[in-house]
Amino acid sequence: MALNNFDQIVERAKQSFRKERVVIAGADSENILLGAFEAQDAGFASLILVGEPTKVEPMLERLGLKDKPYRLVATQPGNNVVQAAIDIINRGEGDVLMRGNTQTRSFLMRLLDENNGLRTDKRLTHIDLVSMPEYPKLIAIGDVTVTIEPNLQQKKQIIRDMVEMLESVGYEKPNIALLSMVENVSFHMKDTVEAQRLVMEHAENPIADCNLVGPIAYDLILSKEAARLKGYDNPLCGEFDGIVAPNLMAGNLIVKCWQMHAHAKTCGVVIGAKVPVALTSRSDDKEVAFLSLAFCAALDLQSDR
Repeated sequence: MALNNFDQIVERAKQSFRKERVVIAGADSENILLGAFEAQDAGFASLILVGEPTKVEPMLERLGLKDKPYRLVATQPGNNVVQAAIDIINRGEGDVLMRGNTQTRSFLMRLLDENNGLRTDKRLTHIDLVSMPEYPKLIAIGDVTVTIEPNLQQKKQIIRDMVEMLESVGYEKPNIALLSMVENVSFHMKDTVEAQRLVMEHAENPIADCNLVGPIAYDLILSKEAARLKGYDNPLCGEFDGIVAPNLMAGNLIVKCWQMHAHAKTCGVVIGAKVPVALTSRSDDKEVAFLSLAFCAALDLQSDR
């Protein structure tokens, strides 16, 4: 069952048998704090704020949040707030890791460090779930932060991760598109060749329980009318549940364009780690932070932990 909006994910988050202990690395981030406290008010989160008190506390005061419940783990100037947050997770004191006011590279380097204990036997994949006014259901896109130029095997894992994530929030046999600039195989465009190979392999030995199409251009993914006008005969056009981007730049730019120009609501989660990881842009509004935590809580509700 496809989801039309984020309401069902928020309801799933509220069904959790516990409040998710959210550890925010670098909590002096205005919209992250506003969204996180909204998640706490909704009943599916409790907050552990990691950062310098001289930065966090004045912001809490300014935002009118100082008197709400939270735990502050103080760090000193120059300390790595991401490492401090990961240490809390590894001590069993947190259920969800969230990026706050820290550089994406610094956050990911600590997350990817095998010595930090958050890695599993899976790859890490950052998937955004998106609601757009002119698209009939939520659509996923990945990878948008972690893998810069995924190879064939990495794309297979991104497909598996995306399908598993979509299934966990109610999708059945989702339709997955392998995005390219064109829908025809061109041997000087590596991503089209790889997309064709993935689809052929999937037909013989399914990568995941999904319908896989590619290479396919952006307009054909989102629009049946575009498919009609271009004579592209595929009934899944305009009905895709997920998009696998050919590279990080394409995925990241699409999400930002959707947010800024298509009035999209989004949330972002890194899956494949020991705990769900809420990873949003520091320029995102508070609703993105709130929905990302709802998404993490909904995913954690399906886990065995």
